[in-house]
Amino acid sequence: MTDLQPFATVADLEARWHDLTDGERVRAAVLLEDASDLIRTQCAAWESRDVATLRRVTCSVVKRAMLASDLGVPEGVSQTNTTTGPFSDGYTFANPGGDLYLLDAERRSLGMGRAKAFHVRMVPDDEGAPHDPN
Repeated sequence: MTDLQPFATVADLEARWHDLTDGERVRAAVLLEDASDLIRTQCAAWESRDVATLRRVTCSVVKRAMLASDLGVPEGVSQTNTTTGPFSDGYTFANPGGDLYLLDAERRSLGMGRAKAFHVRMVPDDEGAPHDPN
């Protein structure tokens, strides 16, 4: 088993967000490890990515998860509605479970989902030999 370091530190997260409490720092350290593992398992070419990109995406993933847990949403609840007399409020939570996930823009930053196009000439050129585009 390889001991791989997280792509970002708690200090990196604090610099991009806010100063964390001691309890938040402990949780952030674990989530930074988990987010780094998520990137390694979902992005086959993570080793060829820029260190700054890996740090930025890791911090974004962790911030999203920590913001969701700050809402105090009970486990399994994805939306709430409150009615008082004629007034009604409804909320749908974007990440009620505080899950770690990559946004499409983050996936593109990591080089995921980019199609590699190529073409093959099916008709021979005038001399009868297949055309070599190089």
